[in-house]
Amino acid sequence: MHEYTQSEALRRHMYAVETSMRAYARKFHEDEELWAVTGLLHDFDYERFPNPPEHPVKGSEILKDRSYPDEVITAILGHAEYTGVPRTSLVAKVLFACDELCGFLTAVSVIRPNKIADLEVASVKKKMKDKGFAKNVSRDDIMRGANELGVSLEEHIQFLIDAMRLDSKRLGLD
Repeated sequence: MHEYTQSEALRRHMYAVETSMRAYARKFHEDEELWAVTGLLHDFDYERFPNPPEHPVKGSEILKDRSYPDEVITAILGHAEYTGVPRTSLVAKVLFACDELCGFLTAVSVIRPNKIADLEVASVKKKMKDKGFAKNVSRDDIMRGANELGVSLEEHIQFLIDAMRLDSKRLGLD
């Protein structure tokens, strides 16, 4: 990840997704390391290949050349709607569900005096209604992600807040 990603903000985003993926892996009794790696590497190629469809296709080719598991590669390809790769595995669904929401939670947290420490679901939902705030974050993808997981949006938001709080220092949200 560090080989391809210089931006500290992008690294922190990938750490947030890694943290969230690890938490969901524990919840679903899945392979924490595989899920964490999937979250950590999902955007590693973004600085070099920021334009669709290069990202995440180019990154997936790099991961394949480095013998990463197909499950990781397929999940990473599926986190971008425009690739057309269906999210059939649970790890792919969770990655999609965590990606945009982690970015949004970070954006909400950095403007608060106590960052993520006292962030509540109601505050997040209120900010989601403000289309001018974090306008590059797809609210539709956030809602679609929770729906694909079969959880309420509120439950999903709270789960990620709780996970990210535990790693707030590394995420720059302490």
